Amino acid sequence: MTRSCSVTEYPPAVDEAAQSLRDRIDTAQPHTARIWNYWLGGKDNYEVDRAAGDQIRRLHPGIGEYARADRLFLGRAVRHLVSEAGIRQFLDIGTGLPTADNTHEVAQRLAPDSRIVYVDNDPLVLAHARALLTSTPEGRTDYLDEDLRNVDAILEHAAKTLDFGEPVALMLLGVVIFVGDDEDPYGLVRRLVDRLPSGSHLVLSHTITSPAMPDVDEAVAFWNEHGTPKLTQRTPEEVARFFDGLELLEPGVVSCSRWRPEGTGGARPEEVAMFGGVARTP
Repeated sequence: MTRSCSVTEYPPAVDEAAQSLRDRIDTAQPHTARIWNYWLGGKDNYEVDRAAGDQIRRLHPGIGEYARADRLFLGRAVRHLVSEAGIRQFLDIGTGLPTADNTHEVAQRLAPDSRIVYVDNDPLVLAHARALLTSTPEGRTDYLDEDLRNVDAILEHAAKTLDFGEPVALMLLGVVIFVGDDEDPYGLVRRLVDRLPSGSHLVLSHTITSPAMPDVDEAVAFWNEHGTPKLTQRTPEEVARFFDGLELLEPGVVSCSRWRPEGTGGARPEEVAMFGGVARTP
């Protein structure tokens, strides 16, 4: 006679960190990182993000070009820093959702020993970063769930991967726009830059406001009414102030599409309302 037995099945253990990230993801309100991903052709977004993205595009049809121009600017800046400036360390704050040619991919393609620390406080970004952002065996890549405003915490964690005795490229692409004028954005960027050794670089891009582009202001106003986090536009001159005291590389603070463009055959690319620049610390 064979004795039968039953096995009690228990649910798998819940990964508390992963569950915490899922609990923080708000699918009811459009979010800038997910809309940016949508404009870049990604799939890490929700219907609410696509609806808001389409409405913003109706208000300002060229907005998708800004997203692409900013991404291409990142690639050109990183290639310059690795190939021409000898930079092998990157602190990328405001990472955004992973797409093609992220900072570590561009840098490690040229210098496999490059080390990169990504910083973002969007739960969806962190969830995907852990799964998609990898490193070459020679280099290192790390991720930090932190807010740009928490400078000390960012630098303390980054020091576990980066050597702050050697030059570091500080990447602030499309992130300072989320710091309001009442939060001392210039002082915040200066605190980060002042902690970097001589020969480091600041790479920064920022949405601008300009009388020549009134539809941009209308699109931003729509976003600030319906989306999160809120944006603060600044003039090209105000964006240039972030580089005060640094050695600004040519061609200065310009439309991201016009910062050392490649493959244009000498033609001047169309200007977009995303301005950026690269500067060296003394």
